[in-house]
Amino acid sequence: MGKKIIYFDLDGVMADYYSKPNYKDNPEVSEKGFFESLDPIDGAIDAFKELSLYYDCFFLTAPWSNIHSLSEKRIWIEKYLGEHAFKKLITSHRKDLLKGDYLIDDRTVNGVAEFEGEHIHFGSEKYPDWNSVLEYLITFQHYVAKL
Repeated sequence: MGKKIIYFDLDGVMADYYSKPNYKDNPEVSEKGFFESLDPIDGAIDAFKELSLYYDCFFLTAPWSNIHSLSEKRIWIEKYLGEHAFKKLITSHRKDLLKGDYLIDDRTVNGVAEFEGEHIHFGSEKYPDWNSVLEYLITFQHYVAKL
């Protein structure tokens, strides 16, 4: 049996777009360079790298009306995770169509609520940050490996 699959949303999970002033006025920001300029959320890059040791990890993001969003999201991934990391990028407005074990997402739209695996609701009371997500997924993985 292969590794379990984890999907990582980008916006609000890996990339911190909530802290941008222009997001608050227009969540579908259309300016060129917006996505590319986002900072990573604290702990996100290290969490992706660590979880990749135990799981098959992919980015799963919904494309925005911003025509630049897809190319800039790819650039962002390469900037923070290396030139080959873009091969782990999947875009879809129907996240429920993908097969996998876990989906780390800060929202329940675009098929997240219907995803067949477990939704890890990033930013929620149970999973407020990357430390809580890592604790759950790494501890759980080690427990399962001992069975």
